[in-house]
Amino acid sequence: MIKELIVVEGKNDAHAVRLALGEVDIIWTDGYGLTRKKLEYIAETANRQGVIVFTDPDTVGEQIRNRIRRHVPKAKHVYLTRKVATKQGDIGVENAALEEIRRAFAQIRQEQFEIGQFSIEDLIQVGLAGTGHAKECRFELGRKLGIGDCNAKQFLHRLNRFGISRQEFFQVLKEVQHGERR
Repeated sequence: MIKELIVVEGKNDAHAVRLALGEVDIIWTDGYGLTRKKLEYIAETANRQGVIVFTDPDTVGEQIRNRIRRHVPKAKHVYLTRKVATKQGDIGVENAALEEIRRAFAQIRQEQFEIGQFSIEDLIQVGLAGTGHAKECRFELGRKLGIGDCNAKQFLHRLNRFGISRQEFFQVLKEVQHGERR
């Protein structure tokens, strides 16, 4: 049972999350119309019960997530990939299958405030940057790690920001690469 307040963008997102997870505490931002008052409420709630940010995997969703991150550094984060959140060209949490929402919430991430252990050279060395298939591999790896899909620079940032260990990274990379060979 999730005790934290879950922050989503809209009412339809909240409905999808409740269908997937049951009765959970949710607030929606009304998209990018996140008011100062609502942001302050989210920050206060983070101190009492914790907060999980679950925005759409698009530009606006990332902008909302970053705005909350600046005001609520203790917030936890959950990501969907664009692929699982897209239906008929529309990207949003409300479009994801309930199982994908559950899978995302099984990998709640919290930012770490330590120096990261990954560099761009690490990504290049394992083919996650600078190769023809890097994007697809990064997206699948991001899904399995629970950090979403993004470009190489953002992927590197998320690996370090969420304190993903080298052991976890290489184990999941091995699974992804093994799945590609089938």
